[in-house]
Amino acid sequence: MENINLIDNLKNYLDYLKSLEGDRILIENKQAITNENEINLQEDLLAVSGEETTQANWAEASTLDELNAKIKDCLKCPFGQSRTHFVFGDGNPSADILIIGEAPGADEDKIGKPFVGKAGQLLTRIIESVKFSREDVYIANIVKCRPPNNRTPVEDEWKECLPYLIKQIELIKPKFIMLLGAVPFKALLGSDHQITKERGQVFNYNGIPTIPTFHPAYLLRNPAAKKDVWEDVQLLRKLFDEK
Repeated sequence: MENINLIDNLKNYLDYLKSLEGDRILIENKQAITNENEINLQEDLLAVSGEETTQANWAEASTLDELNAKIKDCLKCPFGQSRTHFVFGDGNPSADILIIGEAPGADEDKIGKPFVGKAGQLLTRIIESVKFSREDVYIANIVKCRPPNNRTPVEDEWKECLPYLIKQIELIKPKFIMLLGAVPFKALLGSDHQITKERGQVFNYNGIPTIPTFHPAYLLRNPAAKKDVWEDVQLLRKLFDEK
């Protein structure tokens, strides 16, 4: 009888040990899963951190190409979600004249370069009318992605892109700036400015003579304003020649 009890006790003890072993294995498996999840989370955080670091370092770019590479995937505003191409800018990276528009349109979004549609073709003729070429100047926009339906970007939207343009100005170091339309005029020189009342005057942006004028798209709708723009680009040419 004692032997039978001893065997039963031993069996119960072995079953107990097995139950503990199973719990240990379960705990180890849970721990392994937890560790794996922690590793995956750390990898995700590092990936996000890397993206943030790349985005944060755009201000340290020393060339336009480097700046473009750092910001071309920007999604800080809703326009980035619907764009076809990020329209950084185009022209002579050491240009004496920087021309700044508002935002890409459908043609610019499709091709990835600024002012290539009807308004861009008109701008080319305007530039050439005072003996400059597109190869002489650099052309950029306040906003780098096309707004839906080509609508005018509001202040909260263009403010997201404005630091990129300011960095472009820093890298190009233009001697003159021409602003096309109300949005770049307000963005660089202050929201209290009105293009219809102040176009054709010479303003100062960080020591750079700056002339606001009408946007070529406006001229397509209001041909009578071409005379005003002609006077403004002649002023630009005069200042350039005197410089």
